[in-house]
Amino acid sequence: MRTIQDATDRLGTHRYPTTTDDLLAAHGDVEIEYSNSSETLAEIFGRLDRETYETHEEATAALYSAVSSDAIGRKFYSDRDPFSPGADFRTQRSL
Repeated sequence: MRTIQDATDRLGTHRYPTTTDDLLAAHGDVEIEYSNSSETLAEIFGRLDRETYETHEEATAALYSAVSSDAIGRKFYSDRDPFSPGADFRTQRSL
């Protein structure tokens, strides 16, 4: 299994500054596996505008900003809110 950390480590081996096209030519086939799906770096960066990344940190931030919702473990889950029987926390309410 290749995790998002594996992908960021791989991006760290790239020479910067670089463009989106150069990153994808070198690493676009890298696949990140989630619990129920996977996607390649080409698919992830394909959601973004083409640009130049000055550093590995910029490329990594772009990667994290563009992963699909499949990367979310349990949607609508929070360990900070107590469960209240009969309450629907997904419906926004004004106080």
